[in-house]
Amino acid sequence: MTVRRPILKVQSTFTRLLNEYLCRKNSIFYVPHQLVVHELKILSSRRFYRSMDLTILFSPIDELLYADITSSSSFYKNIRAFTEKMPDYRGAHIAIFGVKEERGTISNTGTAYAPDEIRKKLYNLKKGIGSNYIVDLGNLNAGHDLEETYVRISEVCRMLLEHNVLPVILGGSQDLDYGQYAAYETMDKLVSLLNVDAFLDLDDKKESSVSQHHIHKILLHEPNFLFSYTHLAYQSYLIDPLSISILEKLYFEAFRIGEMRTNMKEIEPAIRNADMVSFDVTAIRSADAPGNNRAQPFGLTGEEACQICWYAGLNEKLSSIGFYEYNPQADDAQKKTASVIATMVWYFIEGYYHRKNEQNFKSNDFMKYSVSMPVEPEVITFYKSKLSEKWWMEVPYPDGRERYSRNSIVPCSYGDYQTSIKGEVPERYISTIAKLI
Repeated sequence: MTVRRPILKVQSTFTRLLNEYLCRKNSIFYVPHQLVVHELKILSSRRFYRSMDLTILFSPIDELLYADITSSSSFYKNIRAFTEKMPDYRGAHIAIFGVKEERGTISNTGTAYAPDEIRKKLYNLKKGIGSNYIVDLGNLNAGHDLEETYVRISEVCRMLLEHNVLPVILGGSQDLDYGQYAAYETMDKLVSLLNVDAFLDLDDKKESSVSQHHIHKILLHEPNFLFSYTHLAYQSYLIDPLSISILEKLYFEAFRIGEMRTNMKEIEPAIRNADMVSFDVTAIRSADAPGNNRAQPFGLTGEEACQICWYAGLNEKLSSIGFYEYNPQADDAQKKTASVIATMVWYFIEGYYHRKNEQNFKSNDFMKYSVSMPVEPEVITFYKSKLSEKWWMEVPYPDGRERYSRNSIVPCSYGDYQTSIKGEVPERYISTIAKLI
């Protein structure tokens, strides 16, 4: 009989609730002794990578992907790619890199081939507007195990973020977003994560693949720097109701595909609030994106997926995005899914170059509205941009909680303002203040 060590006690609300959720599913979650040793190895690896030249971590882009591209207006001809020499990422706006890693999935083997298939389509698209100072770093070499790959992703993203370069990751299985998330650990800020997926990957069963419980891993990551988690495009018949219940208890948000279709204007503020996006191609219906072994007949259309990416690109707060779970081996002969993802990347970049620098709420670019309330709080303050007509709402943080100041003015909708005019406190205000307390 195997003796299991008790879980390490972590004093945080979401850990307690998550463990409660796991217990209700008759699960036993524990932290083995080996994990402590493993974490020490990861810390050692991080110190090693911080002193390393990026070129050693990457493989150059295969010449076959760009050899036949001659148009000067093509996407490829207007970026700096790692072909013979690694481009200098410092000073770039966006850095694309692929991760040929699929050891985190059991059901969708083949995702390691995704980055280059997406490039084939992306490189042939036309250049958008803007100065397009974009680099493609090539494909990140996988580590000797999955954890090592996560560390490599984390350190590459961290180096890019420290130089104000936005990473665009082409996966790979979706568990790679754990490395994307871990890059923010040393940033001294709380992070809001937006996940687009038909499933909610909170599975804790040992036989399930890592890509089916990566969200579980992010929620339990220590130190905890996750401020908000938002899930878009889930499908009710694919999700355990207990999973949604645990998110609600944590004041996190989850939107069904139907909710998104009926009122996209209410979803936009959730996208605008994200620091990072993890996009699983499984969220897109199989008619538009068949390249996934778990593809579903219902889901986002290709156009809706591009709209989400456009909103994400516009979001000045957002600093990284990853596209995961594309499997070329499951795609059709024309590689339709690769075309959809390439177009999503294109729209994200277009959105990025349409950013309006709407961060200074005290400037003349904003109109301020103060709404008197019949109940607590006495006043709710709203800001409306004169440039984009988007709305924000101020949620005061408690004394001594200055670390929350960055999250105290949150994106909202005109509907939230209308709700407050009626004397009702918007749900978005309630959930935000619950996180701040």
